[in-house]
Parts: sequence; structure tokens; C-alpha cells
Amino acid sequence: MESRLRRLEAVQSMLLEIGQQSVSCTDIALFLQAVHAALGRIMYAANFYVALNDRDGDDNSVRFVYFVDVQDEAPDPGQWVELASPEQSPTAWVILNRQPLVMTAEEHISRETGGAFGQGTVAEHWMGCPLLDQNHQILGAIVIQSYDAAHTYSEEDQALFALIANYVSSALQGLQSMDRLERAVRERTLRLEHEVAERRRAENLQRALYEIASLSASASDAGVLYRRLHEIISELVTARNFLIALYHPDSAEISIPYFVDEKDAEAPVKRFHYGIGMSSYILQRKQAQLLDGPAYAALRAAGEIDEPLGSEDIRSWMGAPMLLGDRAYGVIIVQSYDASVEYSQADLDILAFMASHVAVAIARMQADRAIRRAKDTLEEQNAALNTALTQLQAAQSELVRQEKLASLGRLVAGVAHEINTPLGICVTATSHLVQELKLTKEDLAAGQLDEDGLHAFFDTIDQSLRIMTTNTQRAAALVRSFKQVAVDQSSDNIRNFHLRKYLDEVLLSLQPKLKGKPIKVEVDCAPDIQLDSFPGAISQIVTNMVMNSLVHGFEEGQSGSIKISGKSDGEHIQFDYSDDGIGMDSSLLSQLFDPFFTTKRGSGGSGLGAHILYNLVTGPLGGSIKVVSAPGMGLHYHLRFPRDQRKKPAA
Repeated sequence: MESRLRRLEAVQSMLLEIGQQSVSCTDIALFLQAVHAALGRIMYAANFYVALNDRDGDDNSVRFVYFVDVQDEAPDPGQWVELASPEQSPTAWVILNRQPLVMTAEEHISRETGGAFGQGTVAEHWMGCPLLDQNHQILGAIVIQSYDAAHTYSEEDQALFALIANYVSSALQGLQSMDRLERAVRERTLRLEHEVAERRRAENLQRALYEIASLSASASDAGVLYRRLHEIISELVTARNFLIALYHPDSAEISIPYFVDEKDAEAPVKRFHYGIGMSSYILQRKQAQLLDGPAYAALRAAGEIDEPLGSEDIRSWMGAPMLLGDRAYGVIIVQSYDASVEYSQADLDILAFMASHVAVAIARMQADRAIRRAKDTLEEQNAALNTALTQLQAAQSELVRQEKLASLGRLVAGVAHEINTPLGICVTATSHLVQELKLTKEDLAAGQLDEDGLHAFFDTIDQSLRIMTTNTQRAAALVRSFKQVAVDQSSDNIRNFHLRKYLDEVLLSLQPKLKGKPIKVEVDCAPDIQLDSFPGAISQIVTNMVMNSLVHGFEEGQSGSIKISGKSDGEHIQFDYSDDGIGMDSSLLSQLFDPFFTTKRGSGGSGLGAHILYNLVTGPLGGSIKVVSAPGMGLHYHLRFPRDQRKKPAA
């Protein structure tokens, strides 16, 4: 009775210890170790283990979180094992049936009718209890066994073990919750650390890309660009040994504009043929490569690398092509001689990503350089063209001025010739009158002058005076017309004039050119149309039109007509000129206003008449001009210009 009382006190002490351990202990293995030690004080517990379900994943998996056995080797406490069927394992029977199981060796062996029942050594006495949470959900199993026939478990031991299993279940439920919480915290912490690292990496990459883009836009010196690229990439990966190789497809060569190495002060070769060295190996494959020392040696032995350049004593090596579309600009290579610096696939991904953006930067820099060269060349060409244009405009202005003077000279010659006729008649009439006067005086002195002779003398005087009056008036009209037209053509002043009257004066001054030609000129213009404009420009325009018709529109001796029309639509004058001459086809018509274009080269055509006409209409008159023609249909000009140049209305 006294021993039973001591045992009950030991059990009570054990249960209190289990409760205390569940509160103070945070590690399940340490807790179960304390339970095992306390259990050994009230019963034989040399062989003891606990199997727990994977409640966060597959319920059919267990792990032996605590295992002590004198016969069998302990499994890995962190390894999950697939749960066997109840017919194959006593532990599985307890877990899946959620009931305690007590077996002797004979009972154990009797269960092996269909095969082995359990994997471990057969115990003399085996006792297992399910571990259930407060919702009667299975947590796992707690097992105690004995391989010694002298140590077996009584019914009291079985009842105590079941009671202890209940306490352990309650404690494990809290510990597992805490363990899951700690695992979740650790996993969340690891995820956060990974996210922070990824975010920092992304920020570094973004900053690097921004700096590369800024460099391509601002760096005018390629050396500065490459040195800064090295600094930027060194912030992302360890790059104590770094080179940039550029590919030149025109010459099939590779150059090394930038080289930094711990063993070599300078690049062994600054320029070499494509196909040599690791740079060519990367360019041929157009894919980033990561190598260590043995892999590099294997490539050398296989002949994949032809004539390696630089030190071959590498620990880790990676190279990435600078590609933009299908075009390869070169290679970026980073290598390590130090065993503490070995590059990973993540480092290679960063280098490849940076290389693609460096290709964009190099392409932009080369394009900017080409644009600047083209701009400089274009500016030089523009300067030369402006100089030539200035000289051409000066020469053209001089030719136009000479042509206008020549036109005025021809007008003078024609008018002088035309005035010569009436003046010659007047001279002849005067001479005849002088002779008749002399004869009459002689007859009067001799007393031979009779009434008939005096009347004959008066008739001669009357006839001669009529002839002289008619021809002097004709000459005066020619001089007056010529004087006004000549003054207008040599003047750039605005004055008020009647369009119809002025057209008549211009045509009168052109009469010497029209005389003797079967060309009829018709003018349709109201006499009351007044202009405040440049009469000289209108005179020159009409003169050039008429002369062009006479020289180019009609063949020698060909009859025809010229029609001139002037109408006012308020603020503008509609001026039309047409002839019914030979006309022009579309190809010739498109060149009509070009300077020095003429269809009568060498036959009196200067090629400036229509050009001057166009410049006068669109320049001083501020108007527009259209021309229509076809072979055999003559030529038709349509002009529209402001009536009052002092108001400067829009054309």
C-alpha cells in the first residue's frame, strides 16, 4: 500500500512536470526528452518514441520527433515518412484507429499472417496510445516497449500510460501550435528577407539602368562611358577583373577598349580577328556563359576555344553578349581568380541583363555620334549652298536687271524707228512747203502771180499743214506713251492710274513690234477701273507677255489674236491674257517660270521673260498667277492681284 502511494505521488509529480515543461519548453524534442525521463521513474521506459502527423500538409506522413531504443537505430527526426497501413504497422494502427494498442511478442507474431507487422525488432511487450487534440483529431502516437520478458506492463501501467498520453497530447498541441507559429514566423522572416533582397536588387538594377541610359545621352568620351559602366556593374556583382570587347563586322575584328585585371596591367591584345579567344566564343553563340576552371579547361581540350587570350588560371568566369536585335555590339566579361568569389546563375542573369542595356546605350551613342557627324557635314553643305545661292541670286538679279534694261532698250529702238516715219513726212512736207513759198515769192516779184496761182499756193500750204499736224500729233502720242511707260518701267513707285488707259499706252509703245505682223490685239477692260499700284510692273508684265507670244507663240507669218481682259471684283483685279498660238505641252509648261528656260535658245529668247513676269506678279503686285496651255491651244495666263497696294490686302 505504501509503495502504491509512492507511485501515485510519482505519477502526480510527473504530471505536474509535464505541465511545467509544456509552459517553459519551446522545443518539442526537449519536452519529450523530459517526459521520457519522468516516465522512467514510474515504469520501465528504456525504449520510447513519439511519432507526429504532418498536420500542415499530408496527414498520411509522420516523423519520429523523439526516438530512443536499445535495439533499433533512430530515424531522422526531421524526415517525413509515409504512414503504412494498419495491417503493416502497429504505430499506423494506433494513429489510424485512434485507439490504444497493447501487444505481447506472441500477439505481435500472430498478426504477421500476411507479412511483417512493423519494421523494428519484435518486443516482448509493446504499448502505444494515440495523441488526440481537444477536437479528437489525431496528433500522432506515443509508444513504449520492452524487449525483456522480466519487464512487462500491467493494467495499471497501461492506465497510467494512457493518462500520460492525454497530458502529452494537451502539451503537444500547444507546443505544435507554438512550433507552427515559430516556423511561420521564420518562414515569413525568410520571405521578407528574400523580398527585401529582391527589392534591393531590383532597385540597384533600376538605378544601374537609369545611370546607363544617362551615360549614353551625356557621355561624349567612350573611355568615360566604359569606366562608369564598370563601376555600375561592380555595384551588382564582384567585378575586379572586367573587360569590354567591341565587335567590328566591317573588318571582322574585335577590339578591347576597356580592360581591368588583377594579373595583367594591360590587355594582352588590343585588337584581333574574330574567331579568337573567349569573346569570339560568346559572340558565336550569342548567349551568356558561366564557367569554372574545369569547364574552361574542358572547352580548351575540346577545341571550342581557339587561341585563348590572357590568363587561363581562372576560378570562375562569365561572359554576356551585348545584343540589340540580331546585331552584336560586343561582349562583357567578368572573371575571378579567387576561390572566395564564385559566380552563380543569378550573377550571370544580372550580367546578361546589363549587357543587353549596355548594347542599347552603345547603339544610342554611336547613333548620336553619326547624327553629329551628319549634322556637321550638312551644316558645311548648307553653308556652301547658301554661299552659292547668294551668288546665284546676285547673278540672277543682275541678269534680270540687264534683261529689263534690254527690254527697255528694245522699246526705245522700236519707238525711235516708229517716230522716224511721221517726222520724215513732216520734214518732207516742210521742204515742199519751203520750195513752194520760194516759187510763189519769185512769181510775185516778177508780177506773174495771178489769182489761180495764189489759190494753188494756199492749197499747198493747207495740205502740207494737215500732213504735218497729223504726223506731229502721231509722233507726240508715241513720245508721250513711251515716256510714261519708260519712266514706269524704271521706277518702283506706287501711283494712281486707269488700267484701260495704261494698257493702251503700253500697247502703243509696243506698236513697232506688232507692226507688219498679222496679229490682232483685243482689249476688254472697263475705262473706270483705277489702281493704286506699280504701273511699271504691269507694263513689264504686259510687255513680256506680248513679246513671248510674238517670239514663242506664233511662227513667222502666222496670223493670230491676243486677248487682254481686266476686271475688278472689289479689292482685287482679275487680269487675263491669252493667245491662240502653238501652245505648250505639260512638260514644257512645268518649266515655264524657271529662270533661263526658253524654247528659242539662240533665236532671240533669253529665258528670263516669264521668270520676270512671275516674280513681278508674286512680288511687287502681291498676287498669284496661273497658266494653262496645250499643244495647238495657245497660252492663257490668269492673274489676280490687289487693286490698292497701299492697303496691302491679302492676295
